[in-house]
Amino acid sequence: MRDDGRRFESLVQSPLRAQLLRFLHAHPGESFDTETLMQTFGRLRLDVENCLREIEAFGAAVRGRGGRWRATLPDDAGHRARLAAFADAPAPSTAEDQSESVRRFREMIGRDEKMLIVFEWIRTAAKADIAVLILGPTGSGKEVVARMIHELSPRSTHGLHAVNCAAVPDALFESELFGHERGAFTGAFERRRGKLELAHKGTLFLDGISELSFHLQGALVGALEHKRFERVGGGTPVSSDFRLISASSRPLEQMVRDGVFREDLFYRVNAFSIRLPSLRERAVDIPILAERFLAQHAAAQGIEPGTSRFTPEALAVLSAHTWPGNIRELESVVVRALLQAPGRAIGPADLRLGAAAGEGPGVSAAGLMTLAEAERRHIEAVLAATGWNKQRAAAALGVTRGTLYRKIREYGIAPAEQAEL
Repeated sequence: MRDDGRRFESLVQSPLRAQLLRFLHAHPGESFDTETLMQTFGRLRLDVENCLREIEAFGAAVRGRGGRWRATLPDDAGHRARLAAFADAPAPSTAEDQSESVRRFREMIGRDEKMLIVFEWIRTAAKADIAVLILGPTGSGKEVVARMIHELSPRSTHGLHAVNCAAVPDALFESELFGHERGAFTGAFERRRGKLELAHKGTLFLDGISELSFHLQGALVGALEHKRFERVGGGTPVSSDFRLISASSRPLEQMVRDGVFREDLFYRVNAFSIRLPSLRERAVDIPILAERFLAQHAAAQGIEPGTSRFTPEALAVLSAHTWPGNIRELESVVVRALLQAPGRAIGPADLRLGAAAGEGPGVSAAGLMTLAEAERRHIEAVLAATGWNKQRAAAALGVTRGTLYRKIREYGIAPAEQAEL
């Protein structure tokens, strides 16, 4: 029976099957386990294995010892010719290939499938032009996810405009978001377009939306409902077609129940939600990510590959740490350890974690609490006492809000409910 090529065309019609086929045949003689292929393409195990089985049935791959996959050639001469032409042709560039945020997100994927599930949520959210809420503890990668959604969406040709709600004082927030007219207030020497207006046809990202005051939440509700607003000091309505992505490290549902976050705003920002796991929830990935960060930063420092490595004891310490600052904290610890021990084995002492020397976190060799640990605990206590109202906490501590935000990031401090995630 004459082969008209329809079976091969059907095989490569699936983007994932086509990617796997190209990858395996671009590495003849090499074999890959399923986990490596899952990480490479950011796909769930079931999807990868189903596609590999179909490629195997076609005769273009085989599963060998240890469940490792390698390329092979089909018996049919026509199939071999089509496969050769397919492998030689340049691979089409996809939105994921072009996205810098996708590359950064893949660096955060290990063997635990939780992040691969998040990747699938991101792909789903990117296709739908609806509001997305990203939840996750400090340092878990919420901004990376927001940029991925934008870069994989139909709005990617227009800009993503971000507002850090925790970093903009209340008095300036409306001007930052809505813009202002000349003479609207002291220092307003010219008209200024706000982020809502700049995000027309693109994406508006509100990071830390839980930090908005109740008054500002109300101002935002109207703009989201009508996609129309007025600049501060102006009377002419301005329309903007934007897609909203918000992020929070605090549980908005609980804040609604507590009466500190508007219910109508919650439903407008939460059409689709994505929750990022803490690093502790996928502890199996800690050594993988640590080794990955070490290789990346060693290369950036011009250190010969393989000369800087973690000892088994150091990897055990890393795996046992609680990581309140999540991936961001892990990368910082790895970079610091690399600078401490360039070009040699990195041991527990090089990590400068409390558990590295058998001590409690923030405890000195003499058994006394360090100044940094005392400061961290005091800030945590004040934040808890003020219900994480940063303006009140900063006043109680006698520092500016900017200093408080910096200390929160520096110590990886998170609300108690987030620490239990």
